[in-house]
Amino acid sequence: MGRIVIACYKPKAGKEKALRALIVDHVPTLRRIGLVTERAPILMEARDGTLVEVFEWASPEAIEAAHGHPAVLRMWEEYGKVCDFVPIAQVAEASQMFSEFTPFAAPPARPGRPRAAPKGKPKDKS
Repeated sequence: MGRIVIACYKPKAGKEKALRALIVDHVPTLRRIGLVTERAPILMEARDGTLVEVFEWASPEAIEAAHGHPAVLRMWEEYGKVCDFVPIAQVAEASQMFSEFTPFAAPPARPGRPRAAPKGKPKDKS
């Protein structure tokens, strides 16, 4: 059974653009290696610039597998250079009864690097 998560990425000073460029490939990368479902992620931005991502892991085992997968570890290392991972409780909007965020506007694709697209169904890890 899938697991829906809320991930929050607070950009480090001066790294906002770099974080925005990385996040557009996050779920597509996880999907290519079969760790997340086909459910479309929701990306949004808090007033302080924190990016909030809601997505669905394929299973609890997929979450565990991600923590040892070389491609995922490389991706998370890149994230660590440009942001801090913060719990949703540290995002001010989360304290509101009806939390409002700004929809995420993806930056244009970099020349020579088309945006990642989902490929096939995720692999069943059960």
